[in-house]
Amino acid sequence: MGVRGPRATGPRTAQALTLDSLVRLGRGWQRSAAVSTRLPLPEGMTLPLGCDAVAVPARYGPLLLPRLPRVGCVYTDRADWWWIVPSDSDVALDWPAPARYARGALVPDTSGTPELIHRPDDNVPYTPPIPLYLALCRVTSTTPAWSRPISA
Repeated sequence: MGVRGPRATGPRTAQALTLDSLVRLGRGWQRSAAVSTRLPLPEGMTLPLGCDAVAVPARYGPLLLPRLPRVGCVYTDRADWWWIVPSDSDVALDWPAPARYARGALVPDTSGTPELIHRPDDNVPYTPPIPLYLALCRVTSTTPAWSRPISA
């Protein structure tokens, strides 16, 4: 029986990466250099689920509001309305055009910081992503991804 030296540390085992880990790694690589402004959340807001944002053209904003059971923080930069959603709200959701998804609530540099136009009564800034997705599909006449026919 020999004594192991500093290099012989025994068999190595590879650490398995979960699908969630791989998706998060891939998203980190996809971040664009043009994204530079983080939406400033109102003081006192808590982020138990992280923070992303969905942008829709401003003309759709007033159409979406009455269709939602809960509205979180919403911002505008005049061209778009930005809705705060929990992190990873783009997993398995193919947000319909013309919506844009912003990880980390990082938005493209514009002439100024988007202005807060709606704040919820509580301290949670999120608009639920599934109702927002469905409302956006409705106003854009887009069939939700899970309702589309499967092609072979």
